[in-house]
Formats: sequence, C-alpha cells, structure tokens
Amino acid sequence: MASLSGLSEELGEIEGQISDILRALSNGFQKLEKIKDSNRQSRQLEELTGKMRECKRLIKEFDREVKDLEYKSDADTTKMLSEKKQSMIKELNSYVALKKQYASNIENKRVDLFEGPGEGFAEENGLLASNMSNQQLMDQGNRMMDETDEAIERSKKVVHETVNVGTETAAALKAQTEQMSRIVNELDSIHFSIKKATQLVKELGRQVATDRCIMALLFLIVIGVIAIIIVKIVNPHNKDIRDIPGLAPPAPSRRLLAYPY
Repeated sequence: MASLSGLSEELGEIEGQISDILRALSNGFQKLEKIKDSNRQSRQLEELTGKMRECKRLIKEFDREVKDLEYKSDADTTKMLSEKKQSMIKELNSYVALKKQYASNIENKRVDLFEGPGEGFAEENGLLASNMSNQQLMDQGNRMMDETDEAIERSKKVVHETVNVGTETAAALKAQTEQMSRIVNELDSIHFSIKKATQLVKELGRQVATDRCIMALLFLIVIGVIAIIIVKIVNPHNKDIRDIPGLAPPAPSRRLLAYPY
C-alpha cells in the first residue's frame, strides 16, 4: 500500500478501502457458516452482498486511476498495478461464488420447509371437499369465480388507468415538442432580425460618413469663396485674383474735372 501511495494518494486510499472490505467479507462468510437460522443467514447474506457491490465499485475506481497513471508509469509499475487489480477481482469473484452457494442452500431449505405443510393442506382440502355437498361445492365454486372476476376487473381498471396516464404523458410530450419547435423558430427569426439590423447599422454608418465628407467639402468651398470675396473687396486691383462669376467688378473711382470759369 505504501508503494501505491507513493504513486498516487487516491490510489493508495482506494486499495486500503478494498482491502478492508475483502477482510470484512472473509470474516462475514466465516460467521455465516456458524449461523443455523435461515432468516439470520439471509440477513447476513444481504449485508455481505452490499459489501461486494461496494467492493466492485471501488475496483472500478481503482482501474480508472490505474489508466490515468499509465502514461506516467513505467512498464514494471503498470504490470504490478494490473496484477494487483486482477488479484482483487479474483478474490471478489470467489466471494461472489460463495454467496451464490449460500443463497442456493437457503432457498432449498425454504422449499423443504414449505413442502411438508403443503402436503397436509392438500390432504385437508381433499377431506373438506369430500364432506361438502354438491350445493356447497357449487356455492364455493361460484364464490371463487366471483373473486376471480373482481380481480380481473381490478386488473382491467389498473390497465385502463395506465393507458390514460400514458396517453396524457404522450400528449404533454407532444405539446412540449411543439412549444420547443416554436421557440426554435422564434429564435431563428430573432437571429435573422439582429443580422438584418446589423447590416442596416453598417449601411447607415457608411452613409453618415459619406454625408460628413460632402459637408466638409462644401464647407471648405464656401470658406474659400468667402476668402476670395474678402480679398477682392480689400484689394480690388489685384490682377492675380480672377473675378468670381456672377460677382460684378468694383466700380472705378470717379474723378471730377475742374473747369475754369
């Protein structure tokens, strides 16, 4: 166990638990041999069966841990772990075989126990039938038939109720399936709407960017025209600046001639 604990703490703990259970199974079967009462033997056997189930579960966990350690371990360690697992399985199988043997012996004892009184009951029923008149026999037969009919009716009622429950369950499942289909369709519609809205937002973004560029260009043109007008007004004789179409050139300054009287 120390070597397994060195490989993995969990592996060592699992091996310890399996060893404890196998030891308890050995002691339990030794105790079972000393018990003579069938009921006590059955209870003891049930307890041992529970321990065997727990041991089987732990062996599966042990096997999973061994597989997880295969890529970390060398060939010798892997072989040792495999042999350890096989040894535990072999010991558990021996206890399973013992359990089956004891269960068969207990069942045979119970059969022997019930066979004796059964013969007496059959003989007693035969004596009672011989002492009954024909009318009593008919009444007894009719009563038994009525009880059988009632049992059949109860069975039919149970079957009918089971069929109704099954029908209701199938209807509920169908409704839930249809609801799920509607939800899936709605989700598809929402996804399509979101995709379409995303495309529209992108197109609007591009249009806004284009409009901003146009507005900026127009603004620059207007600023340029205003600048030219201002320069033209301030310096009208500047020949480097062309006249703006549609804008009249400034009127020449008029000089008054003085005539002698």
